[in-house]
Amino acid sequence: MLDGIREDIRCVFDRDPAARTTWEVITCYPGFHARLFHRLSHRLWGWNFKWLARFVSHIARWLTGIEIHPGAIIGRRFFIDHGMGVVIGETAEVGDDVTLYHGVTLGGTTWNKGKRHPTLGNGVVAGAGAKMLGPIHIGDNVKVGSNAVVVRNVPAGATAVGIPARIIDNGRDEARARIAEKIGFPAYGMSGDLGDPMTKAVHSLLDHVVTIDQRIEELMRKLEQAGIPCREGDVKTDAFDPTYVNRIVD
Repeated sequence: MLDGIREDIRCVFDRDPAARTTWEVITCYPGFHARLFHRLSHRLWGWNFKWLARFVSHIARWLTGIEIHPGAIIGRRFFIDHGMGVVIGETAEVGDDVTLYHGVTLGGTTWNKGKRHPTLGNGVVAGAGAKMLGPIHIGDNVKVGSNAVVVRNVPAGATAVGIPARIIDNGRDEARARIAEKIGFPAYGMSGDLGDPMTKAVHSLLDHVVTIDQRIEELMRKLEQAGIPCREGDVKTDAFDPTYVNRIVD
């Protein structure tokens, strides 16, 4: 148990650049506190002290703003950042190295008994306000966008955004991010169109820039194959040098 607590502390430093000291994590991180309470309540639940387990969970909710049912199964190095408003239901299962931000819900969609909450694989990251509902499976290393509502299975390595959530083109999204960074506009947290007209407009512009960039790269490659230098630093720009002009014309 102590080894698990040490892992929980270390993972805070790995995933939150604001964390400075171990004492700060132990005393000031509600996600860490909620995890400690859940370790206790889950053991009580397994020992069939159901009411006491629920009461410990209730105290944890009051102190941290995070509600984790004692029946939920939580993996190693689980990190809740900020934490307020996080809800994890009774039959939820969470893998190792999972990160949840504030307002995330692992909820059910039925009043029937049995498995009714999501199962999260290893390395899942869920953005602020994301909702994963029902007995669905979220694969390893999935990223769930802020405020997304996921009601279907998500394959490993995918990114899900929107309401209802859909799988986005990771390749296109990464190209957008590279172009945005190049022009000084890091589109932080902007994946897919998210249903917002302004975001759609920005992404349309970025897609256009990506297409132009690809065409320019292809043109430069063909020019280089033809023996014409066109990379930065290769091109001589002295317009008064007739030999250079003649060489380009030839």
